[in-house]
Amino acid sequence: MPKSIREKVKLKVGNYVNVKAEGKTIIIEPLESIADKYFVAFKISRWPEDLDEFIAEVVKRWWTAQDT
Repeated sequence: MPKSIREKVKLKVGNYVNVKAEGKTIIIEPLESIADKYFVAFKISRWPEDLDEFIAEVVKRWWTAQDT
């Protein structure tokens, strides 16, 4: 993706995107980071280095525990 477009939509390396097709058009939309979305929702003394990855792992473990 050209740098000028990435900068215009404030897309950075590692950001998540939603990709969809409408007819012959491909639409790439930046997704809000889970960390950014919930940063002020909880009082936590020390945040994990990568909150998105941390939450994904917690959900994965929870989901796995539901199968047993």
